[in-house]
Amino acid sequence: MTRIRQSQRGFTMVAAIFLLVTLAALGAFMLTFSSTQHVTSAQDVQGSRAYWAARAGLEWAISSVKAAPASCPAVPSPFNVDGFSLAVACARQVYAEGGASRTTFSITSMATSGGAVGSPGYIERSVSAMVEF
Repeated sequence: MTRIRQSQRGFTMVAAIFLLVTLAALGAFMLTFSSTQHVTSAQDVQGSRAYWAARAGLEWAISSVKAAPASCPAVPSPFNVDGFSLAVACARQVYAEGGASRTTFSITSMATSGGAVGSPGYIERSVSAMVEF
């Protein structure tokens, strides 16, 4: 019969506890990493939706300018597209070129959603165009 020395008793228990703590820490890291990836992916989708909402506001302004090139269009007060608030700005400028009068419109459309700037869910995209008649 072999005798176990007193100093070696319980080593397996210490190793098992160390292994459990290490695996739990690794699992917690993987969980937070996965959660971060999901949030980033959702924000990417929202950013794409915001871009297309801003693009819709820009297209609306361009078609309004084409319909009445005498002035910038009046933007509706609550201007929302697909859950995004739109702010459309237009500046008209008239200049002479080669004896002819030319009119340009500088149009900017900005789509925002998700509360205040700096909050985790805040999304903002802006597009602009120049139109000349």
